[in-house]
Amino acid sequence: MLTVFFGALVLSTTAQAQSAGPKYKADVPQSILTPAKVSTKLLGDFEFFDGMPSKNTIAKTYDFLDVSRGAQAFLAGIPAASVYAILEGFKAAGINPGDMGITEQLFDARSLYLTPNTTTVYAMMELNLKDGPMVMVVPPGVLGPVGDAYFRWVTDIGMTGPDQGKGGKYLFVHSSYKGEIPSGYFVVKAPTYRNLAFFRVIVQKGDVAGAVRGVKEKFRLYPLAQAANPPAQKFVNVSGLKYNTVHANDFHFFEEMNAVIQEEPAEAFSPETLGLFASIGIRKGQSFAPDARMKKLLTEAVAIGNATARSICFAPRDKSVYYYPDRQWHTIFAGNYDFMDNGVMMLDNRVLWHYIATGVTPAMSTPKVGTGSVYPTTAQDSKGNFLDGGNTYSVTLPGPVPAKAFWAFTVYDGQTRSLLETDQKAAGVDSLNPKLKPNADGSYTVWFGPKAPKGHEDNWVQTMPKKSYFVLMRLYGPLEPWFDKSWKPGDFELVK
Repeated sequence: MLTVFFGALVLSTTAQAQSAGPKYKADVPQSILTPAKVSTKLLGDFEFFDGMPSKNTIAKTYDFLDVSRGAQAFLAGIPAASVYAILEGFKAAGINPGDMGITEQLFDARSLYLTPNTTTVYAMMELNLKDGPMVMVVPPGVLGPVGDAYFRWVTDIGMTGPDQGKGGKYLFVHSSYKGEIPSGYFVVKAPTYRNLAFFRVIVQKGDVAGAVRGVKEKFRLYPLAQAANPPAQKFVNVSGLKYNTVHANDFHFFEEMNAVIQEEPAEAFSPETLGLFASIGIRKGQSFAPDARMKKLLTEAVAIGNATARSICFAPRDKSVYYYPDRQWHTIFAGNYDFMDNGVMMLDNRVLWHYIATGVTPAMSTPKVGTGSVYPTTAQDSKGNFLDGGNTYSVTLPGPVPAKAFWAFTVYDGQTRSLLETDQKAAGVDSLNPKLKPNADGSYTVWFGPKAPKGHEDNWVQTMPKKSYFVLMRLYGPLEPWFDKSWKPGDFELVK
């Protein structure tokens, strides 16, 4: 009996000790604990044993991590993939590093290129600094930027560059270059080997051929090592050529990004950027060979990233990018040229620009009255519905339109973000066309639709049934009424 008594006493004492808990016990706030079951709208239920995730939860979270990082890598990589696609497109068009591609008969929809205009001559080239510095002799009267392999601004050339539109000799060197720098050049250092340069050529009095001739007479691009005896300059007329310069929106996007990471020096990118791509298997010096699971997840990630980019660009939720509270017109270039705002990278602003446009320069972020250009855009009508190429719309611009040089409407394919394929070569209208008719009060009404409204043929822009599109309105030399918003363009109004 005594043994039983002491045994019961021990059990009782042990139970009391267990119920009392550990001797060293914290006051644990509920907020740091993980329940046995957590429900989420996106991924369903997570299960835990005292904070330890179940096998099903582990699988879900790793899948989510890989997909979310892949989607972010798509959004973050758009600028680099865009440069890569452009430079590879140049090669397909016969433009090798050192050559110039030039639109001698302007752009049209046969060339896939993000939102070009059809009123000015474009000159385009790759500056590849891997084998040493390159000399560029810039002709007078041009305007354009140079961007590195991540589409970061390197310099302007021409009117907003060091030569101030007078022309001159530039020397481009990679930031790691240790050789002698000769005098007599505007010296520009770039952090990447591959760089994209393009400039627009100012056409005087409609003389496109003369503008082209002026560039071809004076432009040169050659290695510094051949400065004593420069080779003959090669020009490629790309007008009408069928070639693509738009990055992929499927799994191939990650292969494009891998090519960029492998080609460029690691120090050209931030450790965090390299870490993001490394987290999905893209790492310098290593092959990009995702297994079947990872390839499936990255395919889903790029689909999510692409859908997100399209939402940001064609239906912005940031009200600050809209020019007017009661209009659909918004900017595609929000904030500074480097997308920084008091030390903060504005991620959506970077996507907003680079998914539908190319090139950045400080001159774009701070246009002055009567100089430069602005690019209001919309993909929606006055009711907030996306523009449908099978419908007819009218847009009225009050007069006088505040553009010192001229204004233009250009239509772009909602899929490719390139010029809309129609029977109209210009894919739009501009105020330089003497056939464009003003209204009696000096305003202009332009019609968009598959067929020209009777009596408005000269003010008509053709669209295509079953095709989406968006429009850029360019004001070249915007005047004060644009900046103070005393002038307000009309929205797209559906004509029934």
